[in-house]
Amino acid sequence: MYSVGWWAKACGKTFTLLTAAKLILEDKKRFDNATVILVVDRTELEGQLKGWVERLLGEMHKLDIATRRANSKDDLQELLDADFRGLVIAMIHKFEGINKDSSDRSNIHVFIDEAHRSVAKDLGSYLMGAVPNATIIGFTGTPIADTERGKGTFKIFGAEDDHGYLDKYSIRESIEDETTLPIKHVLAPSTMTVPLEQIDREFFALAESEGVSDVEELNRVLDRAVGLRAFLKADDRVAKVAKFVADHFRENVLPLGYKAFLVAVDREACAKYKRELDKHLPPEWSEAVYTSNVNDVIERPDVAALQLSDDREADVRLLFKKPAEQPKILIVTDKLLTGYDAPVLYALYLDKPMRDHVLLQAIARVNRPYVDAEGVKKRIGLVVDFVSVLTNLKKALKFDSEDVSGVIEDLDLLLKDFLAKIEIAKAEFLVSGEGGDADDRLEALVYGRFLDPEPRKAFFEAYKEIESLWEILSPSAELVDHIGTFKRLAQLYATVRNAYAEKTGFVADLAYKTRQLVEQNAEQSGLGNLTKSVTFDVKTLDALRDSKGSDEGKVFNLVRGLQKEIDDDPNNAPVLQPLKERAERILKDLENRNVTGIAAIDLLGAIAAEKEALIAEAKASGLSAEAFGVMNALREDSALKAAGIDAKEIATQIDQLAARFPNAKVNDDERRRLRASLYLPLLELEQEDSARIVDFIMRVLLP
Repeated sequence: MYSVGWWAKACGKTFTLLTAAKLILEDKKRFDNATVILVVDRTELEGQLKGWVERLLGEMHKLDIATRRANSKDDLQELLDADFRGLVIAMIHKFEGINKDSSDRSNIHVFIDEAHRSVAKDLGSYLMGAVPNATIIGFTGTPIADTERGKGTFKIFGAEDDHGYLDKYSIRESIEDETTLPIKHVLAPSTMTVPLEQIDREFFALAESEGVSDVEELNRVLDRAVGLRAFLKADDRVAKVAKFVADHFRENVLPLGYKAFLVAVDREACAKYKRELDKHLPPEWSEAVYTSNVNDVIERPDVAALQLSDDREADVRLLFKKPAEQPKILIVTDKLLTGYDAPVLYALYLDKPMRDHVLLQAIARVNRPYVDAEGVKKRIGLVVDFVSVLTNLKKALKFDSEDVSGVIEDLDLLLKDFLAKIEIAKAEFLVSGEGGDADDRLEALVYGRFLDPEPRKAFFEAYKEIESLWEILSPSAELVDHIGTFKRLAQLYATVRNAYAEKTGFVADLAYKTRQLVEQNAEQSGLGNLTKSVTFDVKTLDALRDSKGSDEGKVFNLVRGLQKEIDDDPNNAPVLQPLKERAERILKDLENRNVTGIAAIDLLGAIAAEKEALIAEAKASGLSAEAFGVMNALREDSALKAAGIDAKEIATQIDQLAARFPNAKVNDDERRRLRASLYLPLLELEQEDSARIVDFIMRVLLP
């Protein structure tokens, strides 16, 4: 059985492959003590797959399952001849020349990672001939589709499958499931891009005749495109491109906290770009990562001078994945374009002609989901095209499946989406009515229309969609006419968020570029007045009754003041917490329109008066804040009253027990003894009531 599994890039293909191998080898009875041959190519073993394989080998060892690495063709032939049972890991080229019918067992399972290139040329034939009755499943995210010449991945593996593959997880499905992100592309300025006629003549025509299944084959095609390489590596062009990349990165990528790849045509171009970027950005921001050659020192000294040691390259690979570490930009040409996952990677500056699966593999480096430390999600991956290969996607990505066309779209589509959305938002949210000054109209909007949670939620969602587009698109000349509108929307969003939040912050949770835009004008109309916290007491409340402004806004500010008082003085929290909970219930009733603003102020006035009396009583009681809080909460408890138990007596014992068990917060034994001691004054109660009261006291004492 020969089948192919076609999965979108970055969707767990390798994990699925290795998990399947593990399950087969674990169930020796069901699979008759099978053999699993894991076939990889050198590119994959040098990349991210290496870590996966090492973990799999460790698990096999724990399960006492035999494992072998076929380090040579002789090793592989010997394992097949000896009827080895267990896991065999072999690179595809080890199958070249392997004897036909080396093993005719049917319980051999061959899993081929990156099957689109692993079975290229005659290597797939040698493999299939060596184990003719095996189940062979190829896994790929980028199937070769040369079916008209009989060479495609579907042709090799899919003959027994109705659709040409055993299972497919499409790019569109992966985006919908949020396992990958959409990729958008934009063409670099015309003064730097390769002319379309030249890329057609010197690249696409050659690649069509030669065939390109991996980076090595791509490089052989480009070696023949002498004029194209000379154009790409011309010193004056490299200087222009490097300046553009540096500026674009600083303005568009760095503010978002993301990183970038610059993909150069060859190793010499990588070295040139490194030196040019260092003129515009701190040298530690970038590193060039490419293969080495023993002749570089003599023939290409500039390339040799920037060649990283194995240890330094390993460090760079690791550090690049960490947002706060250097480098921020990797300059690559033949390494890291497959099998390297760095979710923080956002932008790919493409200055190397590519097509088909090599192109798809490369641009998929930027489609990994990522959420930063502040909870901001990466929305897309961005490709800046200097070589004009993405202007004709049908030519650049020639696959059988129509849905591959959805893998990458022009950035202009996002601009159209932004322009449409911001016009709708302007009409829907920035019309603040008539009457009063600007602050009055803003306050009426914030505490009128947005008092209900549902309209507030709808506005937040609409704004966040616009903001995410702004973050991706800015700076851009097309946005100039909309800066004022977007800024007003952002200010309104910050105002509404702060108005209804327990804690306020000047820019709420605005995204990075938006935050900078808003902070450029710190005099944000109305925001300070609408989101201030006021002291929660009778004097302030009486003054607010006759002051200017909406009653709803006053209620929110009063409750926020009580919340802030508890946050600022945690020692008083046990005393004030019940009042805070009552105040928040009033606030919820106001939001649900169950009470008017005037009535809510009256209700809060009663709580404010009670608060002053409680604080005075707490000071006079001689009890700790925790003990007084318990006494105040339990003084009207019906179970205690029925049993004739004085809440103040319980409070007094709480302070004594707290002194006896000072480490109860961190010591399990003291915590158990404290809980047991709290039951002693409650022996007259029913078990359910005593447990309820003890649980409450423990929550107060050990929050």
